[in-house]
Amino acid sequence: MSGEKKQKIGLALGSGAARGLAHIGVLKALIEEGISVDMIAGSSMGALVGACYARKGEIAGLEELVLKTDWKQLVRLADPNLALMFKGFIHGQKVKELLRAIIGDIEFKDLKIPLAVVATDAKTGEEVIIKEGSVVEAVRASICIPAIFMPVKLKNRFLIDGGIVSPVPVKVVKDMGATFVIACNVIQEPQKRKVLNSPKKQKLSVLISKPQTKNIALLTLNNKIDKLIQENKNRIQKFQRFIDGLKERLYKGTQRIDPDTPSIFDAIIQALYAMEYEIAKLKVKGANIVISPEVGHIAALEFYQGKEAIGTGYRAAMKVVPDIRKLIS
Repeated sequence: MSGEKKQKIGLALGSGAARGLAHIGVLKALIEEGISVDMIAGSSMGALVGACYARKGEIAGLEELVLKTDWKQLVRLADPNLALMFKGFIHGQKVKELLRAIIGDIEFKDLKIPLAVVATDAKTGEEVIIKEGSVVEAVRASICIPAIFMPVKLKNRFLIDGGIVSPVPVKVVKDMGATFVIACNVIQEPQKRKVLNSPKKQKLSVLISKPQTKNIALLTLNNKIDKLIQENKNRIQKFQRFIDGLKERLYKGTQRIDPDTPSIFDAIIQALYAMEYEIAKLKVKGANIVISPEVGHIAALEFYQGKEAIGTGYRAAMKVVPDIRKLIS
């Protein structure tokens, strides 16, 4: 782009779990086309991707992390706490450690690009905009799926997933000063989404458990995963035995439960997506450009489909680049 920049470009990155990896492809396309972003607002997965980009203004490192991380190992690091299940199934401390390895121990004031992270007050249902303090704590709050993760306490408020109130935070980035908003919405229409509990097994893409790279962040993350797994090996095994025993009692009892019955997690995710889809339709109307990568076939936890999600986001962004250039010129 030319040096005469008439618009302050804001990027609104929405929620969507693994589908949110498409945001990486969107940012990759914008960088390649020389369309610089002045400010970012993110909800849930959009907050994580936005934070990684805002730190240095580049996304290549995160793309490599996504493509070369062993996501099978990563999922094993969920830290279930049976004694606190009524507060949230997963306590989240391991998540915090992993976020620190991915994002870095950094505060908002140290970011290269201004960032706003959206969370929801678990008690009042209010939208909470976080712009200061620890970026890791803010992102952890924004990705905190209710009933799955324990709410995150931040400044005397208990926070959960930002996608609940603002799945695509267009207004938030406008309030930051953006005069031209590009929104990325990965929340698909309910009937177009993949059934999470489908009996057909998907073939996993190639996973690289040991990185063949000199990327320090990638090495750090994989070392962190290995270390945490070793430290929690006994706990993970005990919990797995508990789950296996519970499944056996449920599926072999006198009143059998259909094994294809959606799990609590699946049901919660689907309910949230249905709600967020309706809210997102209204939120994106305030954007100048809306990028909607077709990633409905990727389920919530299929992070191993990062290559597909990133590629889809990249192609979707490239299609609207001419429109962006025309509108900001």
